[in-house]
Amino acid sequence: MNAAHKQRVLIVDDENSNITALTHTLSPVYTVYAAKDGHHALKAAEEYLPNIILLDVLMPGMNGYEVLKLLKSKTETAPIPVVFLTAKSDTKSELEGLSLGAVDYITKPFSPPLLLKRIELHLLVETQKRELIGFNENLRKMVEVKTKTVVELQNAVLKTMAELVEFRDDITGGHVERMQRHLDIMLKTMKKMKVYEDETSGWDIALVLQSVQLHDVGKIAIADSILKKPEKLTEAEFDVIKTHVTFGKKIIEKIKKNTTEHSFLEYAQIFATTHHEKWDGTGYPDGLRGAEIPLKGRILAVIDVYDALVSERPYKKAFRHKDAVKLITEGRGKHFDPALVDVFLHCADELQKITTPDTRGTVSSCAGGNTCSQSP
Repeated sequence: MNAAHKQRVLIVDDENSNITALTHTLSPVYTVYAAKDGHHALKAAEEYLPNIILLDVLMPGMNGYEVLKLLKSKTETAPIPVVFLTAKSDTKSELEGLSLGAVDYITKPFSPPLLLKRIELHLLVETQKRELIGFNENLRKMVEVKTKTVVELQNAVLKTMAELVEFRDDITGGHVERMQRHLDIMLKTMKKMKVYEDETSGWDIALVLQSVQLHDVGKIAIADSILKKPEKLTEAEFDVIKTHVTFGKKIIEKIKKNTTEHSFLEYAQIFATTHHEKWDGTGYPDGLRGAEIPLKGRILAVIDVYDALVSERPYKKAFRHKDAVKLITEGRGKHFDPALVDVFLHCADELQKITTPDTRGTVSSCAGGNTCSQSP
């Protein structure tokens, strides 16, 4: 690629060895600039306006958090996505960085191919966000082509963000795509069985299926050490996992601020915030009970648990389809809406065709509607 057309990356690190390693990794693809302290980083950001900044936390003088605050306080540099690249791997540090506005938190030592992919995805998200804003300004004058253009662009943004989540939570392997297909089958079966017919009659099904891709977007804010842990989580770690729901809500709210087209985001926010609620009120984050839980969240709860059961994870083998169906049935009226369990049972064989695990386990300690996750 011609250097004039390369996207720009600013590395901020006080260690020459780190700058050298990062430059070696990134320079074949990007134009790379470097700064060794916070003051030079701020000057370089204003001068070069990089497309993304890789920022160390522990630096002499001004630390990375302070640099990020100053970057976000200036109109010119506030939109630049910042990724913390640091040896600090504790959850508290990661949450602090993400709360200040960083888009990602990568711990050292890093894998060059993974770093390149994560930078690529973040840059793609930023590009499509800018395109979405620009399109929405122009679409007022292009009514005849508005629907097609907006849907395609929305789907591109959703798909990119969903891929970013799956790239971090790489144990899920196609989970988001399966959720769309499972949801499509459930909705068609509900229509055939006339279950919640009045409530679903006004839904834009195409947007509903698009928006479900963001149901786990909040996992972007969860530390790798917890998200990819191969053993059972401690209670404290599971409490951190639970925060992906509230982080998902915040992320979608931020996207709303950058667009005037909110329909699919409203759907996405419902999916993101309510798919871990339970029919008997023992779910999270709000402990909603029964019909207090939005219907979209109740539907997703069933198929999300089913997919988790029949998928292999580092901490468990994949369950056989019949065992997963048994567990969903046992969760009727406890974890799940009874009417939706009936729908699930009606289309379970069709759902099975979407997910065919290579390795299958047997029923263990998940009876009674437990999702058989890493939860303690």
